[in-house]
Amino acid sequence: MKKPLIALGLILVMVGVGYFGYTRWQRGQGDETLTLYGNVDIREVQLSFRVDGRLQTMNFEEGDTVPAGALLAVLDDQPLGHRLAVAEAQAEAAEARLELLRQGSRPQEIRRARSSVEEARAGLKHAQLEFSRQRELVDKELGSQNLLDQARAGRDQWSARLDAAVEALKLADEGFRKEEISAAEATLAAARAQLEQARLQFEDTRLFAPAAGQIMTRVVEPGTMLKQGNPVYSLSLLETIYVRAYVDEPRLGHVVPGTRVRVFTDSGGKSYRGQVGFVSPRAEFTPKNVETPSLRTDLVYRLRILVTDADQHLRQGMPVTVQFPGA
Repeated sequence: MKKPLIALGLILVMVGVGYFGYTRWQRGQGDETLTLYGNVDIREVQLSFRVDGRLQTMNFEEGDTVPAGALLAVLDDQPLGHRLAVAEAQAEAAEARLELLRQGSRPQEIRRARSSVEEARAGLKHAQLEFSRQRELVDKELGSQNLLDQARAGRDQWSARLDAAVEALKLADEGFRKEEISAAEATLAAARAQLEQARLQFEDTRLFAPAAGQIMTRVVEPGTMLKQGNPVYSLSLLETIYVRAYVDEPRLGHVVPGTRVRVFTDSGGKSYRGQVGFVSPRAEFTPKNVETPSLRTDLVYRLRILVTDADQHLRQGMPVTVQFPGA
């Protein structure tokens, strides 16, 4: 009777020890640190002018560190300066023309038009009197038909002249038509647009650094004739440095955007703070230049880690180790 009890007690003890060991092992597994391997990914930009021209000056050499907004290079701006001056003159002329139309006729022009009307009325009155006199003479057979015809023609001429003078006075009083003013406004808008384009092209003869960075390549030298978009400098951006790493599918659940990580370099073992910013939704094969403990033919997911306290010791393509907190 005692032997079965002793055996049962031993079994219970063994089960308890096994359960305790399993829970300790499982808890230890949860405390393990997820380690990934990747490479530093520093973004580069190819800097170029937006206009054609002859390169005049280059202010930096390869390896120089430049702040954001630094003047990197300058084109010969003389041709575009002349174009800007022409555009300014055309805009001023269009503006003056529009102002002239809006103001209408000058007071002197209106007074002159009224004088012409008065003159035509007086001439018509005299011509009508002369016509009446010649007609009476012809009726009394004391005048000639030729003189009557001349008087009639003179009266008709002064009548036509009066009509023209009256119309000219109306135009002077009313000013220019709305259609003419609208056309002048459109001309001024086009001139101003051309002026802004010329001013922008003139400003584009200066090339500035879009962000802080390091000059990687000085592509051309002063005196070179450049076309729009020809590279001048290659700039490595320093403000934003990433680490490109890969994780296999079984551990994908431990890699969540926003997770804080530590990044270690092989040279000197220096560590940096990082944060997971992107996890690719598409699986791919591990690149051959990435050292991982898994087989290179395994399907993995690419992730991008933002290094929040990067410095000049991080170089493009440098291999690094990424450690996650307990996974």
